Amino acid sequence: MISIIIPTWNEEKYLPKILNCIKNQTYKDYEIIVADAGSTDSTTKYAKKYGCKVVKGGMPSIGRNNGAKIAKGKILLFLDADVQFDNNFLENSVNEIRSREIDVAGTYIYPLSDKLIDKIFLGTFNFWTYATQLFYPNAFGGGLFCENELHKKIKGFDKNIKLSEDMDYAKRAGNIGKFRTLRTVKIGFSMRRYDGEGRLNVGFKLLLSFFYRIFFGEIKSDIFNYKMKYKR
Repeated sequence: MISIIIPTWNEEKYLPKILNCIKNQTYKDYEIIVADAGSTDSTTKYAKKYGCKVVKGGMPSIGRNNGAKIAKGKILLFLDADVQFDNNFLENSVNEIRSREIDVAGTYIYPLSDKLIDKIFLGTFNFWTYATQLFYPNAFGGGLFCENELHKKIKGFDKNIKLSEDMDYAKRAGNIGKFRTLRTVKIGFSMRRYDGEGRLNVGFKLLLSFFYRIFFGEIKSDIFNYKMKYKR
């Protein structure tokens, strides 16, 4: 079984779309856990309508960890509420994880927009994750697989990290298990944060955070002003 864990905060516009993607999967052995950070809209109503388990969330690390605590699946899949994928995503992912004997896996991403700049931006990220996967694992937290037992061994996501907690998670899990970026699947990535904050602003922030992690370690202060509650 795959336990799919989705952190949310006021995601009534997006959550039904990803839940429909999951509902239409050819692979049916899964459960869905929504870790909600106190939504004031219809997010939890939609989650319950689709048969999801709902647990208390918070910032992404806390929500993901809380979801994993009740997960019954051998494989955990951490998703963001605004991603999308095709109907063969779970089946192809599971087959590749098994055939390549992968313990923790990232996914390539593509923009849910037609803008050339978005394709270049995410294409650069994909190349970076591909090039570094054997010696410095990096992964997007909105499409991240991990063996449940490995998640427990590394004690989940570090809740003290303010930015790039997904990168830290992939690195720590990859130090113990086998990390690879999956070749057979891709995830549609929402550009709404970039629309709200500006592409140059977000891109520059992520670039600075990359060098910060190399020279100073994980980001445990609000120096980059990361917030889960960005513009909807």
